[in-house]
Amino acid sequence: MISHALTIVMNELNRHLADTYGGGDGSPQVALGNMAEGIASAPGSSGVPRDRLILSMVNIKEEKALKNLPNHVRNDTALTVTYQNPPVFLNCQILVVASHGNYTNALLMLSRAIRFFQFKNVFSQDNVAPASMTTNAPGNALDQLESFKLVLDLYSPNMEEINHLWGTLGGKQYPFALYVLRLLELQFKATQREGVLVTEVVTDFYQKSAAD
Repeated sequence: MISHALTIVMNELNRHLADTYGGGDGSPQVALGNMAEGIASAPGSSGVPRDRLILSMVNIKEEKALKNLPNHVRNDTALTVTYQNPPVFLNCQILVVASHGNYTNALLMLSRAIRFFQFKNVFSQDNVAPASMTTNAPGNALDQLESFKLVLDLYSPNMEEINHLWGTLGGKQYPFALYVLRLLELQFKATQREGVLVTEVVTDFYQKSAAD
């Protein structure tokens, strides 16, 4: 599901760049990749592609404010209750890196990405193109998001955090922006048990005497 969430954001950004600024040679301008692998030295070699905007996840945190949700779902029509563990809500830190060999082009593309996320920082199944949810989506339906609301907020790390981040990724820094993708809901929908709702509580009881 993390992969599908980032794929949706990637598809939306790529569609915006193509529609607004033109697609150049028609190849995608945005890609998912692990920046720890470095920039590919040649087509087909290991590493993220050159001359792309790369989305790379660098950290995951649980949203503590939504941790204490109930572990049951009521069905007032059928008077039943289903017990299952509550979902996990994640905040993912996403690195947006311009891997362009030309430094000016890198800054240009990074600026376009920042402007896009300023314009559109909330992604849901109601405001993204249908193709963005299906293109390059995971093949297994269990790995796909059904309903979602992804919120991207710009995060401004200090110089010490930047040093640690790029030191972990290999030490070579490229033009980048760091975003927090908030409220990604992950849940494996497995029912633990089912029961019936309590509809009446009887309190009219008494203890029989020995004579009875």
